[in-house]
Amino acid sequence: MDILDYAFMQRALIAAALVGVTAPAIGTYLVQRRQALMGDGLGHVAMTGVALGFVLQSSPVWMATLVAVVGAVGMELIRARGRTSGDVALAMLFYGGLAGGVMIINLGGGQTASLLGSMFGSITTVAAEDVTAMAILAAFVLAVAIGLRRQLFAVCQDEEFARVTGLPVRALNLLIAVTAAVTVTVAMRIVGLLLVSAMLVIPVAAAQRLTRSFAATLGLAMAISVTVSLTGTAATYYINVPSGATIVLLAIGVFMVMTALAAPLARRRARATATAEEVCTRDDVKV
Repeated sequence: MDILDYAFMQRALIAAALVGVTAPAIGTYLVQRRQALMGDGLGHVAMTGVALGFVLQSSPVWMATLVAVVGAVGMELIRARGRTSGDVALAMLFYGGLAGGVMIINLGGGQTASLLGSMFGSITTVAAEDVTAMAILAAFVLAVAIGLRRQLFAVCQDEEFARVTGLPVRALNLLIAVTAAVTVTVAMRIVGLLLVSAMLVIPVAAAQRLTRSFAATLGLAMAISVTVSLTGTAATYYINVPSGATIVLLAIGVFMVMTALAAPLARRRARATATAEEVCTRDDVKV
């Protein structure tokens, strides 16, 4: 395959696979707790980190991770203490982060065009050191999302119940926020910071159309996410289209297909349930 003859495409495909497995891993929890737009806020605040990375001539990935984590912790603390609503805190991240990124890179003598690759995704910007950083960050995300799945699911489902059972709710909420911030920076090279929220949400929403359990939703969401990430990245090479936009549009397409399949599947399940109940009722009458 000629696509694998180029080092930059090898790096891009590895990065796409990492995005594919990490985004729905934490996105499942964000959807469960109805914080689907959290990725957008974190993506915007990470722009400040990317700009700092360019200006200070350090790794944009690590700098964006640091800034996004600080922003995520601040937002979660504000939400938990009730000083202002979560929506207001999220709006502050949206606009302050983006404005901060543009301002910093201009004050540093750069051009806003330098941020475009991180904003919308660009496979040519994936360097070898970026892949290494993304792999380390992805390992952290998967360790948290899968290793602590029972505790995180309990907190997302019902915080009060989780608190009564003795779980450290505040610490787990902070961990979810930090993991989401890390996931955003993992995805920025391929999907882009302005589109990363779509990969946190859409594969999970598509999987939920057909699945009933948490484990099945997570597994199917990962499969969908990896497939569209790799397909979109390959399409970028063959037909010269933006990687981030292509991946997101493919994910939306999968969601539409899953939605179309969900209705007849639901009717089939309903008929099966009705038949089973009828058989049980007949058995009870005979007894």
